[in-house]
Amino acid sequence: MKKEHPVFNKRIFWDVNFDTLDYDGKAAFIIERVFVRGDVPDIRACRRYYGDDAIRKVLVGVNWLPKPTVYLAAAVLGNELTDYKCYNIALSNPAHWLLP
Repeated sequence: MKKEHPVFNKRIFWDVNFDTLDYDGKAAFIIERVFVRGDVPDIRACRRYYGDDAIRKVLVGVNWLPKPTVYLAAAVLGNELTDYKCYNIALSNPAHWLLP
């Protein structure tokens, strides 16, 4: 039985061919993009399709995420900020996350 693909807003994937997205082969790309650019319904659809464990595995290993995305991911997935590689990298370079 094949799992039905999630429905995401096309604006999230403005720079790629939305109709040919490989939901399983490019899961890390899709998960990261949805958490950075998606809204609540997009994130819910992502969680239903991939599951929290797969999402957590991808996001904790990403080199860079916007600060609000890291806080959101930690809250939604129930883990610590220090679990995220990008958070630890940013701590060693505080100017990385300075806001204007």
